[in-house]
Amino acid sequence: MTLRSASAADLPALVEVEELCFGPDAWSRNQLTDEFAASRTVIVADDEEGIAGYATVSLVGPDAELLRIAVLPARRRRGTARRLLTEAWSRAAERGAERMLLEVDADNEPAIGLYRRFGFSDLATRRGYYRGRDALVMERRG
Repeated sequence: MTLRSASAADLPALVEVEELCFGPDAWSRNQLTDEFAASRTVIVADDEEGIAGYATVSLVGPDAELLRIAVLPARRRRGTARRLLTEAWSRAAERGAERMLLEVDADNEPAIGLYRRFGFSDLATRRGYYRGRDALVMERRG
């Protein structure tokens, strides 16, 4: 597996990852294009079959926000999300981040478990955030 910065040429594959991972909640091509803004970092995980997943992080001052992390369903349980999260944290810290925030569907136990193992703790709950489902806001410091 290789981790690298995404480019505009990756957009078709990222759209596919979005659709397969998030269905009706998938980001559009335009939303994904916006992720290439200067204050954001988009990281792609490539394996022998192509793009397996990606992560995108926004950085504002000392705060980084993990905006999205997605791994194709057929390529999960191989450490890809963990590697993307580690790389996202590393790149944000290199740019001065002191903490990272994220939101996750409160029912997404696999993702919550990953984040907790990575040192994230619960910060707040946003009621009804995801089409009526709650979102858990989590943070990791230093």
